Amino acid sequence: MRPLLYYLVLAAILWPCLACPSPCSCSTKKNGRLLAECAYKDLQEVPEGLSSNVTILTLSANRISWLGQGSFAEVPEVQSLWLGYNQIGMVEPGAFALLVHLKNLDLSHNKIADFPWQDLRNISGLQILKMNNNRLSGLSRDAFRSLKDLRSLWLNDNELTTLAEGTFDNLPSLSQLQIFNNPFNCSCKVFWLKKWTERTSVSITKGGSTLCVAPARLKGRAVTDIPDHHCIAPSVQLTYLSNLDNTIMYDGLTLTLHCSVAGSPPPEIRWKIQTSSRRIEINGPNVARDGNVKQSQEHFLVFKNGTMAIPNFSKEDEGTYTCLAVNDVGTRDVSVNVALAGSENPAEDLLRDDPQAGHFAGRSCYKEVEMDTSGVGEKLVIVYHMPRESKSRAGGALPQVHLRTLLLALGIML
Repeated sequence: MRPLLYYLVLAAILWPCLACPSPCSCSTKKNGRLLAECAYKDLQEVPEGLSSNVTILTLSANRISWLGQGSFAEVPEVQSLWLGYNQIGMVEPGAFALLVHLKNLDLSHNKIADFPWQDLRNISGLQILKMNNNRLSGLSRDAFRSLKDLRSLWLNDNELTTLAEGTFDNLPSLSQLQIFNNPFNCSCKVFWLKKWTERTSVSITKGGSTLCVAPARLKGRAVTDIPDHHCIAPSVQLTYLSNLDNTIMYDGLTLTLHCSVAGSPPPEIRWKIQTSSRRIEINGPNVARDGNVKQSQEHFLVFKNGTMAIPNFSKEDEGTYTCLAVNDVGTRDVSVNVALAGSENPAEDLLRDDPQAGHFAGRSCYKEVEMDTSGVGEKLVIVYHMPRESKSRAGGALPQVHLRTLLLALGIML
């Protein structure tokens, strides 16, 4: 009688831990982990009634097509979740967010085109992630940022055409990566991947199969074999042009900056302007071929050749002017700090302080001062003096510069 009572008590204690839906078989492994084996059961959804103590859940080779926010609410302790070879096409945000103990996640051989990457932020202990043989066409740059323990990442056989630079940064434990059999467009947007593979210790399985599909001249070539000359990071130089001789058709002076860039592909030129009262960004030229200004910010004239002109430069325009050169390989920038001098004869003052200071046409002068060059390249301070003739005039509205006349003076062809 006593042995029977003992087994009844033991069964009563273990019964909640071994709760198991009828299609599945559940057991306790030697290491004490609870296994729920639900593979090959023709299931169309995650079964209900699983024990909260399940640590290994196998749902491979079923017909599950959808994972909802509460699909795994019953198994918060799960550490290994196998969902390969299903028909999963929809994954709701939050489906995996509560599985904070998850170490192995297999979603391979499904139909996933869009995945809630933010769910991975809570699964920092994940070690193996299999997303291969799906329909992923893009990845968030920060998709894997929180996965400090990730060792193996499978992304092969998807529809990835590019990868954002830094996708595999902040993965200190990564030792195996599979990205082959993706239709990569080997523009310079993936040139970083070549450089990364040259210096990383990560094993990239079947690297020779990581091939370019486009552009045509690189089709069939390995991503790791993109020619260096095909992609060159931008370089940028910012120069100052003095106030122009024989162009006294307006009061004040014109600040003219010229941004020279180089790189492959040819970089785009963008400007950032920071004054005491405003911050302005100009992405590309705003002066059309017919001389009309495209944008409402008519005070800052940006031309296709990299020149910026600011007629009637005033104290309100003092600040930092930054030219950025941007292409698929990267971004470079250089800045100049601009201020307006206030002395009656700043040329003499500057020459007394610094004989190398420049004097332009007797009407304006500048002084170059070396600044902190960390991060943004060379910085200069240019000090201007308003022409004496403009100070003597009555303080009314300044006549507007005729743009065509200014273009001729600058020698800019539209």
